[in-house]
Amino acid sequence: MNFTRRTMTLGGFATAAAATVPFRSGRAQAEPTIKIGCLTDMSGPYRDLAGPGAVAAAHMAVDEFASKGFKVEVLVADHLNKPDVGATIARQWFDRDGVDVIVEVANSGVALAVAGVAQEKNKVYLNSGAASSDLTGKSCNANTIHWVYDTYMLAKSTGGAMVKAGGDSWYFITADYAFGHALQRDTTDFITGAGGKVLGSVAYPFPGTSDFSSYLIQAQATGAKVLGIANAGADTISTIKQAKEFGIKMKLAGLLLFISDVHSLGLETAQGIVMTDAFYWDLNDHTRAFSDRYTAKMPGTRPTMVHAGVYSSSLHYLKTVTAMGVAEAKKSGAATISRMKAMPTDDECFGKGSIRIDGRCIHPSYLWEVKKPSESKGPWDYCKLLATTPADEAFRPLDKGGCSLVKA
Repeated sequence: MNFTRRTMTLGGFATAAAATVPFRSGRAQAEPTIKIGCLTDMSGPYRDLAGPGAVAAAHMAVDEFASKGFKVEVLVADHLNKPDVGATIARQWFDRDGVDVIVEVANSGVALAVAGVAQEKNKVYLNSGAASSDLTGKSCNANTIHWVYDTYMLAKSTGGAMVKAGGDSWYFITADYAFGHALQRDTTDFITGAGGKVLGSVAYPFPGTSDFSSYLIQAQATGAKVLGIANAGADTISTIKQAKEFGIKMKLAGLLLFISDVHSLGLETAQGIVMTDAFYWDLNDHTRAFSDRYTAKMPGTRPTMVHAGVYSSSLHYLKTVTAMGVAEAKKSGAATISRMKAMPTDDECFGKGSIRIDGRCIHPSYLWEVKKPSESKGPWDYCKLLATTPADEAFRPLDKGGCSLVKA
């Protein structure tokens, strides 16, 4: 079954945060059943980078297990970017609806809350969209895996590159919640470690802010060379557009920029921006093959690294369930996570990788520059590769995060 934007909004995702809508894949007569809960932003600023595309990506993984001897059911809910809503849905899914694993989330505040519920209920949480490095640091637990990018990786790749290029003075516009603060914190560490300075910052109310003009004027007045944009999704798009409109002369550092954001901005506006992604649809033959299948389900779009992460993490989970057996996998989320960590990861999106004891999935990261309009060869041909950070260097060292799972 193909899932278009129209079919995935029929269930009232945008208005009923706690309503879960099951989409069923696999053989109807096959038993037992694994239940995946895709908890995401279906109506807010992260809809395009996660949202319906995350649901489609989960089903792509499920489709590959249609004949593995068990049925897989996918439930969907919108957390409205509110940690209390996300935690309530997680409890309902685990306690009432028999959900075995929650995937995605795309909000660090919600993710930290859901990770706590997964630990309490001994279930599985596979994060793809939330960025806070605290999920594998001080807030790590044995029931959570952080799959795609995190604030440390983004700070090291984009922030480090900007400082090396001469951007030694910064000002931050930061979303005022867990993600924004973690991204500013981790980027600041790299700036100051390289001899640079942070001349100031402003934290704006999230969600709900659409006018960034006063923050931009305030930033430029400091004389900082680089504007650190510590937000994501629709907020990043608005910040960049308004910076261009106001003639801001600072170098823009989109610390978390997605291919969907570049598409919305257009190359005329986005050209020259440096960004870090763990996945790009046109990276190689494997990513193109995955992306073509994704586009068949989501016409007119290409997958973001969140969508790739939902597919990859769901696929690895289902491989693990197949290896363990459904009954055994359902007994303990922590035991299932432990088995996932013991198995190498391998898929079209990220290639071969591994999962560390702290729950950090390890793979390369890529530094990109957005192309000029004249350099693009066609739709979605937006980025050129500047540098690759190897998997063993892309993320925070295991002994530096403060995760209680890591033995001294």
